[in-house]
Amino acid sequence: MLQKLAQLTGHNASIFALSHSDTDRYFLSGAGEGWVVRWDLENPEMGKLVAKVETQIFSLCYLSTQNKVVVGNMNGGVHWVDLDEPDNTINIAHHKKGVYAILEIGDYVYTAGGQGLLTRWDKHKMQSLESLQVSHQSLRALAYCPQRNELAVGASDHAIYILDLETLSVKESLLKAHDNSVFALRYSPDGELLFSGGRDAHLKVWDTQAAYLCLSSQPAHLFTINEIAIDPEGRYLATASRDKNIKIWNARTFELVKVLESYRDNGHLNSVNTLLWSNYHGRLVSGSDDRSLIVWS
Repeated sequence: MLQKLAQLTGHNASIFALSHSDTDRYFLSGAGEGWVVRWDLENPEMGKLVAKVETQIFSLCYLSTQNKVVVGNMNGGVHWVDLDEPDNTINIAHHKKGVYAILEIGDYVYTAGGQGLLTRWDKHKMQSLESLQVSHQSLRALAYCPQRNELAVGASDHAIYILDLETLSVKESLLKAHDNSVFALRYSPDGELLFSGGRDAHLKVWDTQAAYLCLSSQPAHLFTINEIAIDPEGRYLATASRDKNIKIWNARTFELVKVLESYRDNGHLNSVNTLLWSNYHGRLVSGSDDRSLIVWS
């Protein structure tokens, strides 16, 4: 089970976003000072600043075919950063408030904004194609199910919306999915389950094949669940929380397997905001308000 491998420092503010990079060995982080940093899991201490934006970064998405990263900021701006020519970054003031989630699916990029708007972009032309007012409150999380061609959207109105990816029409509305904002969503690799977490600190499991019937609901943390990640083999689930802990769960039985704590495991000292479970030797990366990243091996 997971043990601490390395703690990475260099950011000067809270870390809110992680993304895969050009190969499994590398990943990207984005933080409150506006820096995008590329890290090497083979030599974790060697971080490289690859881009800067003018304000706090809330979300990241690496586009492998173009060597670009799409960056969402706290003011609703969507930055298209060419990592080969970062000075040619294009910033489009599109959303209001923050851009809390970015997802690449095929030829498109989807962004979720603070005013409840979901936008589909042409990733090659870097142009918005259409937008849908999903909620009148912030959209905080996105997850894609390829088996069902569905997009799950978590919102601050306590709901999870299930959209048909082709039409962006709402197929299911789980209007009281949580008792507060939905901050984290993740599908199981087989598409049969949807995991959700939010400000109510509950981890919930939904059966996609039974009209999103809730199979499990448990108080997983003391405070907000900020992120959910699944290991590449689909056996384990990780949750990150404002209570400073990371918890590992059995992805099939939903039972708690391990807690990665501040002191016993030399973990984070403040809120854990983001997670990335890499294909590179199954390493888990976490980012925190303590301005550091931890690589768990």
